[in-house]
Amino acid sequence: MLIPHDTRIALDTVVDLVNTAPEGDQEDGLADVAALHEFVRSHHVSDVGELGQKDLAAMQGVRDRFAEVFAAPDSRTAAELINQLVAAAGTTPQLTDHDGYDWHVHYFAPGASVADHLAADCGMALAFIVVAGEQERLRRCEAPDCGRAFVDLSRNRSRRYCDSRTCGNRLHVAAYRARRKEAAG
Repeated sequence: MLIPHDTRIALDTVVDLVNTAPEGDQEDGLADVAALHEFVRSHHVSDVGELGQKDLAAMQGVRDRFAEVFAAPDSRTAAELINQLVAAAGTTPQLTDHDGYDWHVHYFAPGASVADHLAADCGMALAFIVVAGEQERLRRCEAPDCGRAFVDLSRNRSRRYCDSRTCGNRLHVAAYRARRKEAAG
């Protein structure tokens, strides 16, 4: 599956945004405006003005909608959710080549809020996945104590864990130890 550079960045951003949601013992990664500033800075979100409490609330709402896309039972439901997000953001596709990147498309309107910016760009990246018939690649980690979102970009769509070095390895080691314990008897 060939994914353009800007789409891949948007997919990484939407996954990281969804994973800021408080779940289990994980605290809210977007609990305050300072956390929103850090998210915007660390993801190199361009063309963002002054951020405030209103932006934080809007981002938390967009995050919840994106989480619904990852939980969608089928592509029709995912498409409806994505269409709602992108339409509400007031998309205005435009070609740009900023910050050393070659030509790519931004879908947000100039001067859009950070929430509308991500709803448009990340929504279109998710739309790309659905249009390609690959909605099943939008997954949640299968580790019992995790559940983080990820996009499975493996060739055979076999990825089960958000991170094979942590969640996957931890479960494989636990299974190995259980087999050894059972064999020892």
